[in-house]
Amino acid sequence: MTRLRWASLACVLLSASGQVSFASPLGLWQAKDGAKIKIESCGQNLCGFIAQSSPSHDPVPGQIVKDKNNVDPAKRNRPLVGVQVLISMQPNGASKWSGQVYNDDNGRTYSGNLIELGPSIIRIEGCWLMICDGEELSRIK
Repeated sequence: MTRLRWASLACVLLSASGQVSFASPLGLWQAKDGAKIKIESCGQNLCGFIAQSSPSHDPVPGQIVKDKNNVDPAKRNRPLVGVQVLISMQPNGASKWSGQVYNDDNGRTYSGNLIELGPSIIRIEGCWLMICDGEELSRIK
């Protein structure tokens, strides 16, 4: 009977802690605008790369979308597909990773987080002056 009580107490304490662990965030994720991000291991960290931009082609006929907003002029002509957007994301609690996030809309890199909201939904957010904003992505595979 004592083992059963200890097991019950352990279950109560674990569920009360609020720490939930989901499946790994490795894989392919889709943003609401249709862009796709591939998250993979980079050593002990996580990294994410643009697998498909949205739109996939520049409004100029026949041109691929480029990293035209990058603050580094030397990088403005590179294709947006393949650009690293999650940089050195390290574990920071249950179902959360923290590192840097590249925002291709303005070409800047921010401190940021990847947060698992469930096995098929993550949130990627960039932070500036302790204010964070981001978006949710859905798992493709």
